[in-house]
Amino acid sequence: MSHDALINRSAHSHAASRGRSLARNLGLGLAGVVATIALATPALADKTPHQLHVQANATIDVAPDQATLNARLWERTPAQVQGEESSGDSDAIKEARDRLESRTGELIRTLENAGVDSKRIRAGSLSVRPDIVQSGNRGDDDTPPKVRTQVERSVSLTLNDLDRLPRVLDALTAAGVDSLDGVSYGLQDSDAADDRALKQALERARQKAEMMADTLDVDLGDVVNIEETTAPRYQPQMMMRAAAADSGSGSSAAEYRSGEISIDAGVSVTWEIDD
Repeated sequence: MSHDALINRSAHSHAASRGRSLARNLGLGLAGVVATIALATPALADKTPHQLHVQANATIDVAPDQATLNARLWERTPAQVQGEESSGDSDAIKEARDRLESRTGELIRTLENAGVDSKRIRAGSLSVRPDIVQSGNRGDDDTPPKVRTQVERSVSLTLNDLDRLPRVLDALTAAGVDSLDGVSYGLQDSDAADDRALKQALERARQKAEMMADTLDVDLGDVVNIEETTAPRYQPQMMMRAAAADSGSGSSAAEYRSGEISIDAGVSVTWEIDD
């Protein structure tokens, strides 16, 4: 065998030997990585947080200390056959508006005399709309429809003294309001009542969590999450009834019962469980 052939054979043998050694080392390295992952998996599983999740609700009943009333006044022009030139007569509309403004001013003065703070009275803007007059002979198709113009204003007020409510309602009735949309009861400081309901819900959540932890013989850790599931809310209501007065008087008096306002709140709280 020539000298060059011997050199090439020796180099090839050395390269093959290095390749087999590298493969063995790489295989051992991969096996070590797999073993490391296998050993790390239980350790990661042990770090999974242990938590206690609780939901709680609370309801409080609060006596209202505020009442809102909404009334409307309107005046109408004489009815005219629809399509006639006089049906939209500006003079008739002006006269109706003058009557309406006079009644609105008188109503506001009556409310002020009844003890309502002028800052609590809100007179709405003027509204003008056509009003179709229904015919009494509905089966007579030959009867032309009639139309008139209605001018209207709304008046709303807020009372912070509910003892004045009967007197104010009497004043509205005496002033001849055309529509009274009832009485809406509410709270002057609704945020404070909302906070009370929310606090009770949180206290209830802690009580439940402590009871559950004690039953399961575990220790509560830090709070890790708090959410409101039900925002505090209430819906004002009106309750009114007529009751007989003293038997000897023979008259009756209106009694107004505001009842109580129910406020609901809900929370969701998560605690860590200490190992």
